[in-house]
Amino acid sequence: MTPFLIISLFVILALLGTPLFAVIGALGFYLFYLVDIDISAVIIEMYRIASAPTLLAIPLFTFAGYVMAESNTPKRLVRVANAFVGWLPGGLAIVTLFTCAFFTAFTGASGVTIIAMGGLLFPILVSEKYSQNFSLGLVTTCGSLGLLFPPSLPLILYGLVAGVSIDQLFMAGIIPGIVLIIFLSVYAIYKGVKFQVPTKKFEFKEVFLSVREAIWEIPLPFIILGGIYGGIFTATEAAAVTAFYVLVVEGLIYRDIHPLKDLPRIVKESMILVGSILIILGAALGLTNYLVDEQIPMKILDMMRVYITSKIMFLMVLNIFLLIVGSMMDIFSAIIVVVPLIVPVAAAFHVDPVHLGIIFLTNLEIGYITPPVGINLFISSMRFKRSILSLYGASIPFLLILLGALVLITYVPDLSLFLVHALGLK
Repeated sequence: MTPFLIISLFVILALLGTPLFAVIGALGFYLFYLVDIDISAVIIEMYRIASAPTLLAIPLFTFAGYVMAESNTPKRLVRVANAFVGWLPGGLAIVTLFTCAFFTAFTGASGVTIIAMGGLLFPILVSEKYSQNFSLGLVTTCGSLGLLFPPSLPLILYGLVAGVSIDQLFMAGIIPGIVLIIFLSVYAIYKGVKFQVPTKKFEFKEVFLSVREAIWEIPLPFIILGGIYGGIFTATEAAAVTAFYVLVVEGLIYRDIHPLKDLPRIVKESMILVGSILIILGAALGLTNYLVDEQIPMKILDMMRVYITSKIMFLMVLNIFLLIVGSMMDIFSAIIVVVPLIVPVAAAFHVDPVHLGIIFLTNLEIGYITPPVGINLFISSMRFKRSILSLYGASIPFLLILLGALVLITYVPDLSLFLVHALGLK
């Protein structure tokens, strides 16, 4: 069989549902055999990744996110957010945006947010006179909202693969993440007025009671960021502190997590996600090494220079490409496979590597709700027992809004780099 037919076969296997790590690994090793590259290069790369201290942050932050999702943290945080912004038109929708962003930052775009938060908020949204379509679109979109906020797993993985400082990425994602929430909040306010959703009175007593109830969970983001940028601990150490803190708070203080009944199951479920990431990472090393050794990125760059002559045009093409990738692949696979290709090409067009990371993750965040195969659409379809076509229609307005925010984030790099420069991280 010719190389073209072999590679086509791998693509077909992937489309038929073969585990991605198996397809990537087999393709990588086939290409190694084809061009007679020393297979020891894979072992060297695996050792390099495994010895990276930041790799430990992935299982620790994932575990912390799953513990919070399994506890009553969602209810407590919804109450806090509702106390502060519930009085606004569209207040409950804004509450949904903020609380889901918080959870996605800890769990990654793994579907946990839609299952845990969507199941809690969707019936409340409908009962508050929001339309079924708007409510479906909102919770589906929120399933990946928050990927730009620390300690997002995709931020850590991107930094690991691209060789970019994770501390810089944590800061760079904050303002663009807020921009996405602001854009969606404006739309939520508009819909709140249109649907004549009743607003609640702002009450200092409810603010006090809700904050007191969640007093142990509210400080968590400040502990992480304050510890990292105050020089108290590294990002990896922050992950260990977070996992320990969450376990103590949810298991001993709130007693939401039973150490014998709940904890083994949570560890198992969270490590399944981590294991899938690490398996894909290991299998992708063979393919990545082939691409680098064969100078594929440089060949792509030479080809692009024939048609693309400016940074503006390159960023436009990059966004289109990444939206397609984001709608076809899960975010962890996309980072591992695509990042080594685009980083050198983007550098040739003088795109800052930190800004590139935020553009990359914003595109993939949007790709989760991009028809026809955005993963959040299918998760919501199963969770709320709605047809996939109805999810397409419900998500389109949110998709268009996020695309508008993407243009702003792409062409105003200061949104990503302001805090990085202000804190002297770069």
